[in-house]
Amino acid sequence: MIEHVELGAEGEVLPSSRERMPLPTAPAIQERIRRQIEANVRLYVCASREQIDKRLEELDREWDIERLIETNAASLALAGIIFGAAVSKRWLLLSGAVAAFLLQHGLQGWCPPVPIFRRLGFRSVAEIDYERYALKVLRGDFDHLVDRTAPGVEAARR
Repeated sequence: MIEHVELGAEGEVLPSSRERMPLPTAPAIQERIRRQIEANVRLYVCASREQIDKRLEELDREWDIERLIETNAASLALAGIIFGAAVSKRWLLLSGAVAAFLLQHGLQGWCPPVPIFRRLGFRSVAEIDYERYALKVLRGDFDHLVDRTAPGVEAARR
């Protein structure tokens, strides 16, 4: 279920922060990303602690789509300002358009490069975290939270 936050008296509706990224992504792309995450985790089911540690380090360095959008927007806006000052004031329109799209992305989770970046496999923070925490479970990071001797624990695991 998609959560929404209602704003204003006229009932404008915006997606929650958690749901912003999946909304503008085609279902086939979302499914491909989900299957890739599951395949990534399956690779580590029988892996050593060191192998899982290495993958977790890779995930720590992975750029999420929000970081990519922010960097892309800042680069284009800066280019528009520089060319606007050095070449023609018309280049300032680029900065204005980028700012408008960045605002739209902040509110709705969509801007023109999102579908392209998603097709290229860039994931949201939540998608990266899903893989990260699955690997941490495999590594045993949360074993101390479960009392395996408690009644019903083994039955619940089956």
